[in-house]
Amino acid sequence: MADACFCCGAPRAANFDRRRFLQAASVAGLTSAVPLAASPAEGRYEAMLLSCIDPRMVAPVYKYMDGRGLTGAYSQFVIAGAGAAVVAAKFKAWWPAFWDNLAVSNELHTINRVIVIDHRDCGAIKLAYGAASMATPEAETKTHRMILAEFREALAKRHPHLKAETGLMALDGSFEPLA
Repeated sequence: MADACFCCGAPRAANFDRRRFLQAASVAGLTSAVPLAASPAEGRYEAMLLSCIDPRMVAPVYKYMDGRGLTGAYSQFVIAGAGAAVVAAKFKAWWPAFWDNLAVSNELHTINRVIVIDHRDCGAIKLAYGAASMATPEAETKTHRMILAEFREALAKRHPHLKAETGLMALDGSFEPLA
């Protein structure tokens, strides 16, 4: 049955093999996606989220933002260390990427705040500030308070119209605001 359809046995055109089928399916898929891709995400959104790349934090951060009713209402910048990526000397080369991205997010989305979610047991914090910065829960909280205070200060200088919401998330998803 070389000339029959593999799924229903109907005769097929001699030139319509699996490769041609996949090409046609790809074109159909791309064609249906064009209207979505052509619509820029411009307009008024609530915030920009700055969070860490740690895979353990993806679901808890999303759940937290969803619980606040912000799903679909924020842009996102995910980088190792979250707040530390923007203020720690170890990551100074990364600073422009964040600030440039924030400027574009603000221009496109007209945001009114930046939400920074640092998290406990962050390897990037240990790299930037040393093991002592995370030796105890108290030391870890103190380190994050310092990082987030530096972030709020930098944000106020660069974008005084934007509000900063900062906090520390535990691995279980519980969140402690640090202002």
